Amino acid sequence: MSEPRIAPLDPDTVDGELKTVVENNRKMFGKPLQPYLVYGRSPAVLRGASAMWAATHSFKRIDPKLRSLLNRRVASWNGCEF
Repeated sequence: MSEPRIAPLDPDTVDGELKTVVENNRKMFGKPLQPYLVYGRSPAVLRGASAMWAATHSFKRIDPKLRSLLNRRVASWNGCEF
């Protein structure tokens, strides 16, 4: 995988909202997810991405299995391997 055009933040030095996101990523995935470390360079982008996922997970009409597929599809666009 090539280096991103925008360097991700160091997950061990972040604070505020991003620190919470990094801690939750570590609990869920074992490591911080790189897209969030890039989103964290702009608080507005980080809040937007977080709101998008919160909204997606709150949709009652979307089957949880479909939500998982949606998550994986977006992850693949971001170059995240599962």
